[in-house]
Amino acid sequence: MKILFITDNFTPEVNAPATRTYEHLKEWIKDDLIDITVLTCVPNFPHGKVYEGYKNKLYQKENIDGIEVIRIWSYMTSNSGFVKRVLDYTSFAAMAFFVGLFKKYDLIIATSPQFFTTWTAWGLSKIRRKPWLFELRDLWPESIKTVGAMKQGKVIEFLEKIELSLYKDCDKVIAVTDAFKSNLISRGIDKDKIDVVTNGSNVDLFYPRIKDKEFLAKLNLENKFIIGYIGTHGMAHSLDFIVKSISKIKDDSIHFLFIGDGAMKNTIVDLSQELKLGNITFLNPIRKEDVPKYLSICDVSLAPLKNEDNFKTVIPSKIFEASAMQKPTLLGVEGQAQEIIETYNAGLCFEPENEIDFLKKIEQMRDEKLYLELQNGCQILANDFDRKKLANEMLNIIKNLDTNR
Repeated sequence: MKILFITDNFTPEVNAPATRTYEHLKEWIKDDLIDITVLTCVPNFPHGKVYEGYKNKLYQKENIDGIEVIRIWSYMTSNSGFVKRVLDYTSFAAMAFFVGLFKKYDLIIATSPQFFTTWTAWGLSKIRRKPWLFELRDLWPESIKTVGAMKQGKVIEFLEKIELSLYKDCDKVIAVTDAFKSNLISRGIDKDKIDVVTNGSNVDLFYPRIKDKEFLAKLNLENKFIIGYIGTHGMAHSLDFIVKSISKIKDDSIHFLFIGDGAMKNTIVDLSQELKLGNITFLNPIRKEDVPKYLSICDVSLAPLKNEDNFKTVIPSKIFEASAMQKPTLLGVEGQAQEIIETYNAGLCFEPENEIDFLKKIEQMRDEKLYLELQNGCQILANDFDRKKLANEMLNIIKNLDTNR
């Protein structure tokens, strides 16, 4: 089976969509009957700046760990500003459609975000008469309303109609959460065409490690109880709330480590300076392979989102990586993510954007007996959400699709 995989993000980018796709495809190509071509743009997330070693050329090919990767030109912008981002996404979708017309494949897979990749898959499936699969990672355009980028109106209504038509047209939807599946069923999508393959952890990369004392000293974090946030500093993550709450912590041994970049990075750095916080450290983005080194010095992994109903359907992928390293999660998300953390006892959950509850749960995390219990829960969770198992589960779904049209 020849698969054309359309994705806006791919390694060496390190956001969740890029990581999931890369780790899944590495597992899939072990099957000699599977041939994969990735159609993506030049790596530039989150600043819209081309990574070192690349150029934003019209067309270029490379091989990454046995995966054929075709990179095409797209308009690039930082991960902020709605209009420019739409131009970014649509330029890639248009170029991917043109290039896809001249490739050979039996099946098309498009992953969201970004939503416009699915438009490309739809168009190619019609012209080439090939089945296509919608990997649903985000309920877009609903999510752009949630973060305040757009309000409900005719444009949103138009996009929602397109969204529903794409779900109905595709041959299979693979959602990353059960909540996404329930959402689609409630909106009239046939439950039999929807499968769920959650995110998980790469246990070959993420596993328990001893804290590096020299590394801690280098960062001036010796003898600190470190709460780490590693990932995109976006509009959805409510990091301004976190920074404001940190100002209320009087215990000097509690320290926050923020690693990454995004639309809100400058805002929260400026806010921390205004509040004259000495218990927070900001670092630039790091490579995916370096994440375990930094996560290993943390005691707790922080995973917050805004207090919005839409985010009750989201499961932050960082909870799986943290659990694989036996780092309990301090989760500020309700819904299915909270259910997972509480079922496995792999962390503590606070009500999103509730300062009193947030500070209370930090104090509870300091209890040594509870902390050990949470670490045990992390180990069980990581074993159940091994990304290799999940990748093969998704591949089996793909193999069972009828590729004859």
